[in-house]
Amino acid sequence: MSGFYKKNIRYIEESAANPDRRRYIMPNEAPRHYIDLDDYGDSALQKIPRHWNKAVEKYGQDSLNAHGTLPWTIQSFYLQLKDAFLLKDSEKILRLSSDLGHYVADAHVPLHTTKNYDGQLTGQIGIHSFWESRLPELFSADYDFYTGKAHYISNVQLEAWKIIDHTHQAVDSVLNLEKKLSEKFSYQKFNFETLGKKTVKVFSHDYSKAYHDLLSGMVERQMRKSILMVGSLWYTAWIDAGQPDLKPLNNYKPSEEELKQREEELKNWKKERTKILRDTLHLH
Repeated sequence: MSGFYKKNIRYIEESAANPDRRRYIMPNEAPRHYIDLDDYGDSALQKIPRHWNKAVEKYGQDSLNAHGTLPWTIQSFYLQLKDAFLLKDSEKILRLSSDLGHYVADAHVPLHTTKNYDGQLTGQIGIHSFWESRLPELFSADYDFYTGKAHYISNVQLEAWKIIDHTHQAVDSVLNLEKKLSEKFSYQKFNFETLGKKTVKVFSHDYSKAYHDLLSGMVERQMRKSILMVGSLWYTAWIDAGQPDLKPLNNYKPSEEELKQREEELKNWKKERTKILRDTLHLH
């Protein structure tokens, strides 16, 4: 199993952002990336049924989709990955492994568990990309990404909810620490950087470091948890599929049709990302 993934690591890297790219062309994609727990009122984690069918019975599918389906999405893609292992379908194994990894990573980002996902309700617009992109871009070179061995997960659905529970507990810290820092920060909060041919407004290095220090390693901890969980879910799906021999699948090459589809998804994604950057980061 390890050899198969190492042999195809390039595919995983290139496909990691595919779910984000699909958000702009598939209407059912966006809810998979988050769950707005605060929309369910007090004690949401105690009230929401862990299993999809029970949740649909209680809230209705339209309501669930409106508030996000992230923990159930993790379960769904794990099951699809297990079936792909059973079929020994290289393309599906790699595609679903990459997609599952993306959703697991989303589940470790606190702002993916609240309706105040970008600080828009507290006057903190931009904090989402600040936490999940700007901080790791600046400081992850010093992170320790050795997480130890993957482990078998006996109940994936319940484990997905444990992740959401733990992640959601950090929401207040993510928002409150940044708000307090913004109120007292005496240096330049923003500056401009050139990305390709464009100049964008970003949080300054000094402000980013001050926030990163206040978080006391939170971003690194969440990234480490995410890495270990992705590996553990891949391993669990493989075990549950009967531990098929993957050596014959090592030399997988994408079809022409798949390459064209990926190119189209990337083009649409870049187009939408440019629009978002212009609207939220004030491109000049």
